[in-house]
Amino acid sequence: MRYFLGFYWFAMAVTGAAQTFVSVPPSDAPELAARGKLSVGVQTISLIHRNQVDILHFDKETGKTPLYDRPLKVEVWYPAQIPAGAREETIYWMPVPGGHGFHGSPVFDVPDKALRDAPPMTGMPAPYPLVIVSHGYPGSRYFLSYLAANLASKGYVVAAIDHTDSVFDDQKGFESTLLNRSADQLFTIQALDELSREPESFLHGLVNAANVAIVGYSMGGYGALTSAGAGYSDSSRLMNWVPGGYLKDWAMDSPKFRALDRSRIKAIVAIAPWGEQPPYQAWDAKGLAGIRVPSLFIAGDHDDVADYAEGVRPAFEQAVHSNRCLLVYENARHNVGGNPPPDLPLPYSLLQSMDEPVWRKDRITSVNQHFITAFLDVYLKGEQAEASYLHVAPERSDDGKWPVPPNTKDAGEFSTGHDAQGDAFWKGFPRRSALGLEMICHEAR
Repeated sequence: MRYFLGFYWFAMAVTGAAQTFVSVPPSDAPELAARGKLSVGVQTISLIHRNQVDILHFDKETGKTPLYDRPLKVEVWYPAQIPAGAREETIYWMPVPGGHGFHGSPVFDVPDKALRDAPPMTGMPAPYPLVIVSHGYPGSRYFLSYLAANLASKGYVVAAIDHTDSVFDDQKGFESTLLNRSADQLFTIQALDELSREPESFLHGLVNAANVAIVGYSMGGYGALTSAGAGYSDSSRLMNWVPGGYLKDWAMDSPKFRALDRSRIKAIVAIAPWGEQPPYQAWDAKGLAGIRVPSLFIAGDHDDVADYAEGVRPAFEQAVHSNRCLLVYENARHNVGGNPPPDLPLPYSLLQSMDEPVWRKDRITSVNQHFITAFLDVYLKGEQAEASYLHVAPERSDDGKWPVPPNTKDAGEFSTGHDAQGDAFWKGFPRRSALGLEMICHEAR
């Protein structure tokens, strides 16, 4: 197959023997990153959110906008049965982020271990908890596919949204993303709940839409915090960015916001969430205190987009009514959420939006798979024993001590966390591998 990127043609031969799948972690991954025992299917569905504010056609003279039916394309990964003779493999075609000097609509392939349109695995233990995945601005429903298929293999239904006006090959005004991100997430939960009740839908009997987590990266994290109860501040600069005062319906004290049903949401994962950094400060302390479900924040301490020190960290600290943990990648910037970039000679302008200058990207994705699995298993499946993978010691991984003498050979086993002498090393990490990380956890008050 050929891919046109800039002025170059690249030919790539894909063979089953040599293929690397994005949801299969590397050999140095922590324990819970490994795929589960279930096979995975994937399907694309199209949703319509009717009678929504068409903010991109705001009329300055009347101060109003028309309404429109907002389309959303959603990719769904789920536990599946693989028919005899079929291969549990697929390729996602993800557009290249725009604005990098490319011509036309270049795409690159993302190979994965899932079968397109495979029959779902029904019966016990279905229905499965639902995980909504929400990309950044711009992004793609395939941008976090390393996580989606991995979680589906562990007994989750995972639905990743293409947020209209916010995708790589059709990026439009930012005001649409500011206004619609949380609305898209909440609507998708409702729509999948309805599909799970329709006998003709492949989701029938498969998904438990009353037991939901939202995983959001960047603007997806901005939406996830609000979907979980963090109403925006009336004094935020974002209120003026969205014309006509329409964002005020999502303010903390808005009757419309208070009336939203978010009872299905049991937990959120906010990866490098955008919005709290100056000068925007989307939320104040009262708004962030509105989050009353468990939360896992993930960020790089050198994030220069969402601003770790003045954005992500304060948002985490002020979510005081949430049982919450913050996983920190030391010396990482903003790109701690998405798939690794393709193995192609990409220009630096593109690598800046996909890769990290210090960290191996497949290392980041495997650590995310590990901790997000533990977090969701605890709060969506009630597997409390996995809380010990979250509440690790010491707080900074570099201070850990492997509980065997340094010259003792090992067979790549995972740390159990502590030994009889009280030495501590992050549970689930192989020897010599827990480096450059911090984990901070606070109980809700």
